[in-house]
Amino acid sequence: MSSPPVTKQKVLIVDDEEHILELARLYLAREGYQIEAVRDGADALRRFGQVKPDLVVLDLMLPNVDGLTICKEIRRQSQIPIIMLTARDDITEKVVGLEVGADDYLTKPFHPKELVARAKALVRRARLEPDQVKVIRAGGLEVDLERHEVRCKTARLQLRPKEFDLLALLARHPGRVFPRNELLERVWGYDFPGYTRTVDVHVQQVREKLTAAGIREPAIQTVWGVGYKLELTE
Repeated sequence: MSSPPVTKQKVLIVDDEEHILELARLYLAREGYQIEAVRDGADALRRFGQVKPDLVVLDLMLPNVDGLTICKEIRRQSQIPIIMLTARDDITEKVVGLEVGADDYLTKPFHPKELVARAKALVRRARLEPDQVKVIRAGGLEVDLERHEVRCKTARLQLRPKEFDLLALLARHPGRVFPRNELLERVWGYDFPGYTRTVDVHVQQVREKLTAAGIREPAIQTVWGVGYKLELTE
Protein backbone atom coordinates (compact mmCIF):
# COMPACT_ATOMS: atom_id res chain seq x y z
CA MET A 1 0.00 0.00 0.00
CA SER A 2 1.45 3.38 -0.98
CA SER A 3 1.95 6.10 1.61
CA PRO A 4 -0.42 9.08 1.54
CA PRO A 5 1.00 12.16 -0.22
CA VAL A 6 2.82 14.65 1.99
CA THR A 7 0.95 17.94 2.24
CA LYS A 8 3.21 20.86 1.46
CA GLN A 9 3.39 23.68 3.97
CA LYS A 10 2.07 26.93 2.51
CA VAL A 11 3.80 30.30 2.65
CA LEU A 12 2.04 33.56 1.80
CA ILE A 13 4.54 36.23 0.64
CA VAL A 14 3.32 39.83 0.61
CA ASP A 15 5.64 42.39 -0.99
CA ASP A 16 5.22 45.05 -3.69
CA GLU A 17 8.77 44.55 -5.05
CA GLU A 18 8.73 42.00 -7.83
CA HIS A 19 12.36 40.90 -7.37
CA ILE A 20 11.77 40.23 -3.65
CA LEU A 21 8.73 38.11 -4.48
CA GLU A 22 10.58 36.13 -7.10
CA LEU A 23 13.66 35.50 -4.95
CA ALA A 24 11.57 34.45 -1.95
CA ARG A 25 9.36 32.27 -4.14
CA LEU A 26 12.35 30.57 -5.78
CA TYR A 27 14.29 29.77 -2.62
CA LEU A 28 11.30 28.72 -0.51
CA ALA A 29 9.87 26.58 -3.32
CA ARG A 30 13.22 24.77 -3.54
CA GLU A 31 12.70 23.75 0.09
CA GLY A 32 9.35 22.20 -0.74
CA TYR A 33 7.01 25.00 0.35
CA GLN A 34 3.88 25.84 -1.63
CA ILE A 35 4.05 29.57 -2.38
CA GLU A 36 1.30 32.17 -2.72
CA ALA A 37 2.52 35.68 -3.54
CA VAL A 38 0.66 39.00 -3.61
CA ARG A 39 1.84 42.59 -4.08
CA ASP A 40 -1.04 44.53 -2.57
CA GLY A 41 -1.94 44.95 1.10
CA ALA A 42 -5.69 44.76 0.58
CA ASP A 43 -5.35 41.61 -1.51
CA ALA A 44 -3.13 40.05 1.17
CA LEU A 45 -5.95 39.79 3.72
CA ARG A 46 -8.29 38.23 1.16
CA ARG A 47 -5.67 35.70 0.08
CA PHE A 48 -4.81 34.92 3.70
CA GLY A 49 -8.39 33.78 4.34
CA GLN A 50 -8.42 31.71 1.16
CA VAL A 51 -4.97 30.13 1.37
CA LYS A 52 -4.79 29.54 5.15
CA PRO A 53 -0.96 29.53 5.07
CA ASP A 54 1.44 28.01 7.57
CA LEU A 55 3.69 31.09 7.44
CA VAL A 56 3.36 34.70 6.25
CA VAL A 57 6.31 36.75 4.93
CA LEU A 58 5.02 40.32 5.16
CA ASP A 59 6.52 43.58 3.92
CA LEU A 60 6.01 46.58 6.20
CA MET A 61 5.48 49.16 3.44
CA LEU A 62 2.65 48.14 1.11
CA PRO A 63 0.13 49.94 -1.10
CA ASN A 64 -3.44 50.41 0.18
CA VAL A 65 -3.01 48.58 3.51
CA ASP A 66 0.32 48.68 5.40
CA GLY A 67 2.05 45.66 6.90
CA LEU A 68 1.40 46.58 10.53
CA THR A 69 -2.35 46.74 9.90
CA ILE A 70 -2.26 43.40 8.09
CA CYS A 71 -0.22 41.85 10.90
CA LYS A 72 -2.75 43.00 13.52
CA GLU A 73 -5.66 41.64 11.49
CA ILE A 74 -3.94 38.28 10.97
CA ARG A 75 -3.34 38.09 14.72
CA ARG A 76 -7.07 38.54 15.33
CA GLN A 77 -7.69 35.45 13.22
CA SER A 78 -4.66 33.22 13.69
CA GLN A 79 -1.45 32.54 15.63
CA ILE A 80 0.57 31.38 12.61
CA PRO A 81 4.20 32.62 12.36
CA ILE A 82 4.83 35.97 10.64
CA ILE A 83 8.17 37.25 9.33
CA MET A 84 8.12 41.02 8.84
CA LEU A 85 10.25 42.62 6.11
CA THR A 86 11.45 46.20 6.54
CA ALA A 87 13.50 48.43 4.27
CA ARG A 88 15.03 50.37 7.17
CA ASP A 89 17.40 49.19 9.87
CA ASP A 90 15.30 50.99 12.49
CA ILE A 91 15.06 49.16 15.82
CA THR A 92 11.92 51.09 16.82
CA GLU A 93 10.14 50.01 13.65
CA LYS A 94 11.15 46.40 14.23
CA VAL A 95 10.05 46.42 17.86
CA VAL A 96 6.65 47.82 16.85
CA GLY A 97 6.32 44.96 14.36
CA LEU A 98 7.09 42.42 17.08
CA GLU A 99 4.69 44.06 19.49
CA VAL A 100 1.75 43.90 17.06
CA GLY A 101 2.32 40.21 16.45
CA ALA A 102 5.27 39.50 14.15
CA ASP A 103 7.49 36.60 15.24
CA ASP A 104 10.62 37.70 13.40
CA TYR A 105 11.90 40.34 11.00
CA LEU A 106 14.42 40.81 8.22
CA THR A 107 15.94 44.05 6.96
CA LYS A 108 16.20 44.56 3.20
CA PRO A 109 18.39 43.74 1.41
CA PHE A 110 18.69 40.25 2.86
CA HIS A 111 20.09 36.99 1.54
CA PRO A 112 17.29 34.61 0.56
CA LYS A 113 19.09 31.77 2.34
CA GLU A 114 18.61 33.66 5.62
CA LEU A 115 14.90 33.97 4.86
CA VAL A 116 14.74 30.22 4.26
CA ALA A 117 16.58 29.49 7.53
CA ARG A 118 14.22 31.67 9.53
CA ALA A 119 11.15 30.32 7.77
CA LYS A 120 12.18 26.75 8.53
CA ALA A 121 12.89 27.63 12.16
CA LEU A 122 9.46 29.19 12.58
CA VAL A 123 7.38 26.46 10.94
CA ARG A 124 9.37 23.60 12.41
CA ARG A 125 7.49 21.82 15.14
CA ALA A 126 9.40 19.06 16.89
CA ARG A 127 7.60 15.74 16.88
CA LEU A 128 6.87 14.47 20.38
CA GLU A 129 8.55 11.17 21.17
CA PRO A 130 6.28 8.56 22.79
CA ASP A 131 8.09 8.82 26.14
CA GLN A 132 8.41 12.60 26.13
CA VAL A 133 6.55 14.61 28.75
CA LYS A 134 3.44 16.04 27.15
CA VAL A 135 2.32 18.39 29.93
CA ILE A 136 4.72 20.56 31.92
CA ARG A 137 3.35 21.73 35.27
CA ALA A 138 5.03 24.89 36.50
CA GLY A 139 3.52 26.25 39.67
CA GLY A 140 -0.03 27.23 38.73
CA LEU A 141 0.57 26.73 35.02
CA GLU A 142 0.12 23.74 32.74
CA VAL A 143 2.06 23.85 29.46
CA ASP A 144 0.50 21.24 27.17
CA LEU A 145 3.06 20.43 24.46
CA GLU A 146 0.75 18.12 22.52
CA ARG A 147 -2.17 20.53 22.34
CA HIS A 148 0.12 23.59 22.19
CA GLU A 149 -1.84 25.22 25.02
CA VAL A 150 -1.03 26.97 28.30
CA ARG A 151 -3.65 26.69 31.04
CA CYS A 152 -4.13 28.15 34.49
CA LYS A 153 -7.05 26.57 36.36
CA THR A 154 -9.96 27.11 33.96
CA ALA A 155 -8.28 29.87 31.94
CA ARG A 156 -6.33 29.31 28.74
CA LEU A 157 -3.64 31.75 27.69
CA GLN A 158 -3.57 32.88 24.06
CA LEU A 159 0.12 32.68 23.13
CA ARG A 160 1.70 33.12 19.73
CA PRO A 161 3.95 30.26 18.52
CA LYS A 162 7.26 31.76 19.65
CA GLU A 163 5.76 32.92 22.96
CA PHE A 164 4.63 29.35 23.61
CA ASP A 165 8.01 27.89 22.65
CA LEU A 166 9.80 30.38 24.91
CA LEU A 167 7.60 29.64 27.94
CA ALA A 168 7.78 25.88 27.32
CA LEU A 169 11.59 25.94 27.25
CA LEU A 170 11.79 27.91 30.51
CA ALA A 171 9.18 25.66 32.13
CA ARG A 172 11.17 22.53 31.21
CA HIS A 173 14.10 23.89 33.23
CA PRO A 174 12.67 25.85 36.19
CA GLY A 175 15.28 27.90 37.99
CA ARG A 176 17.86 27.60 35.23
CA VAL A 177 19.17 30.90 33.86
CA PHE A 178 19.13 31.06 30.05
CA PRO A 179 21.35 33.68 28.38
CA ARG A 180 19.56 35.68 25.68
CA ASN A 181 21.77 34.25 22.93
CA GLU A 182 20.88 30.69 23.96
CA LEU A 183 17.16 31.50 24.01
CA LEU A 184 17.48 33.06 20.57
CA GLU A 185 19.19 29.96 19.21
CA ARG A 186 16.95 27.36 20.86
CA VAL A 187 13.59 29.07 20.36
CA TRP A 188 14.13 30.89 17.06
CA GLY A 189 16.68 28.52 15.57
CA TYR A 190 19.47 30.98 14.86
CA ASP A 191 22.14 32.86 16.75
CA PHE A 192 22.70 36.49 15.83
CA PRO A 193 23.68 38.48 18.95
CA GLY A 194 22.29 41.70 17.50
CA TYR A 195 18.78 40.24 17.54
CA THR A 196 18.50 39.54 21.27
CA ARG A 197 15.98 42.39 21.48
CA THR A 198 13.58 39.86 19.91
CA VAL A 199 13.92 37.76 23.10
CA ASP A 200 13.30 40.76 25.37
CA VAL A 201 10.13 41.74 23.50
CA HIS A 202 8.70 38.22 23.63
CA VAL A 203 9.51 37.82 27.33
CA GLN A 204 7.66 41.08 28.06
CA GLN A 205 4.65 39.94 26.02
CA VAL A 206 4.47 36.61 27.87
CA ARG A 207 4.75 38.41 31.22
CA GLU A 208 1.86 40.71 30.29
CA LYS A 209 -0.32 37.76 29.32
CA LEU A 210 0.49 35.94 32.56
CA THR A 211 -0.43 39.06 34.55
CA ALA A 212 -3.65 39.56 32.58
CA ALA A 213 -4.62 35.98 33.46
CA GLY A 214 -4.11 36.75 37.14
CA ILE A 215 -0.94 34.70 37.39
CA ARG A 216 1.75 36.01 39.72
CA GLU A 217 3.77 32.78 39.95
CA PRO A 218 5.52 31.19 38.22
CA ALA A 219 7.20 34.32 36.91
CA ILE A 220 9.85 34.91 34.28
CA GLN A 221 12.59 36.71 36.16
CA THR A 222 15.37 38.83 34.69
CA VAL A 223 18.89 37.96 35.75
CA TRP A 224 20.62 41.23 34.97
CA GLY A 225 23.51 41.00 32.57
CA VAL A 226 22.76 37.33 31.84
CA GLY A 227 19.23 36.44 30.72
CA TYR A 228 16.00 34.96 32.09
CA LYS A 229 14.74 32.15 34.31
CA LEU A 230 11.40 30.77 35.44
CA GLU A 231 11.02 30.68 39.22
CA LEU A 232 8.31 28.48 40.69
CA THR A 233 6.32 28.92 43.87
CA GLU A 234 4.55 25.78 44.89
